[in-house]
Amino acid sequence: MDDAALLRHSAHIFLPDMGVEGVSRLMRARVLIVGLGGLGSVVALYLARSGVGELVLADPDTVALSNLPRQILYADRHVGQAKTDAARESLAALGAGRLRLCPERLLGARLADEVARVDLVCDASDNFTTRFAINEACVRAAIPLVSAAVIRMAGQLLVVHPQEPAAGCYRCLYPEGLEEAESCSERGVLGPVAGTLATLQAAEAIKVLAGIPTPLSRDLWVFDDATLESRRIRRRRDPDCPVCKTRP
Repeated sequence: MDDAALLRHSAHIFLPDMGVEGVSRLMRARVLIVGLGGLGSVVALYLARSGVGELVLADPDTVALSNLPRQILYADRHVGQAKTDAARESLAALGAGRLRLCPERLLGARLADEVARVDLVCDASDNFTTRFAINEACVRAAIPLVSAAVIRMAGQLLVVHPQEPAAGCYRCLYPEGLEEAESCSERGVLGPVAGTLATLQAAEAIKVLAGIPTPLSRDLWVFDDATLESRRIRRRRDPDCPVCKTRP
């Protein structure tokens, strides 16, 4: 780590739980971000600014005018562009490390391949089908997953860590048949709530990469901005979970 990097990341280096070794881990890390919307655009900003060595950016969509109030990685000039291209432009201007683009919906073998190539996955997608697929790919590959979701004025966050098998996985929390329930109608979302969840998602990713323990590898954190209430719920592995049965 050269003098410029030491100065740039000095605030993290001074953290007792981080230090030079933690920052060095970030600089060597590869992270896949699935979804570059209200969650993913903020996660990408923080991970890039924190010195993560390589970000793999996956999203098949283009930037729309209605995205801009919450997807703060983009500007009016990006409307109509692929989100991956717009994200690369914005992040490169901030001095991000290596950026690799996947302007497609990752599923099946393609998703499994991308997950196997990184050290951590941030699920910032907006539907159960994708979340279930990401969760399964991460469990099978024993790759840590930081998953966030937001709707209207509420959100949730958890970490699926291969070192915490007793906590189960994302699929343990939800039964079959929810795929249609979430995608059947347009949902509103308060922009800053997405930013709140995304900021914490980035923080959890940094902690996992740096080797800092987090209770969210065992718990689910739920936040309601309407009441400013939050709670942690202990997660348990579902003995009938079809995904956890495949754990290495």
